[in-house]
Amino acid sequence: MRKLVYLLGLLSLPVAGTAQVTRTEILNPVTPGDLKTNSPAVPEVYAVPAQLERVLVARLKYHTDLLDGLQQIVTRENVRNGVILAGTGSVTGYHYHVVSNRTFPTKNTFVKNPNGPADIVSMNGYIIDGRVHAHITFSDAEKAFGGHLEPGTTVFTFAIVTIGVFKEPVDLSQIDDKHYR
Repeated sequence: MRKLVYLLGLLSLPVAGTAQVTRTEILNPVTPGDLKTNSPAVPEVYAVPAQLERVLVARLKYHTDLLDGLQQIVTRENVRNGVILAGTGSVTGYHYHVVSNRTFPTKNTFVKNPNGPADIVSMNGYIIDGRVHAHITFSDAEKAFGGHLEPGTTVFTFAIVTIGVFKEPVDLSQIDDKHYR
């Protein structure tokens, strides 16, 4: 059994010069919240009042994992809640996911290409209670593509990300909760 696991591990190592694009669809487990109907107590649309306290311009260097680097900045700068205003740069490889169905439970398709150079066309998202929730758009010579940023997106030349830090207190706890409905 160990030999089989070892052999499978070796087979999964990237081979230089070959295409490594993988697409993996994951069906998320059913949760009690998936079965909920919309509650009249939850507004159809609501706003969270917030003010910017400061703006950070973060630069990430060659070979940095983009999501990990963002999380490091958020931790180092004590960002509890904020907004990702912009992002630009380039990557040597990418990893993102997109929603791939229209009913609960949700399905996500994860796209990973560790050898896929691309430009970062844009980035946006939120920092919610210290957690980075980033969406990203890449482009290559043929197309633009992207989704929810995942670990394994590696900076090439550089990446610059602008973060607006909200003045506390601000409560974003339900802003990305799919069950708050």
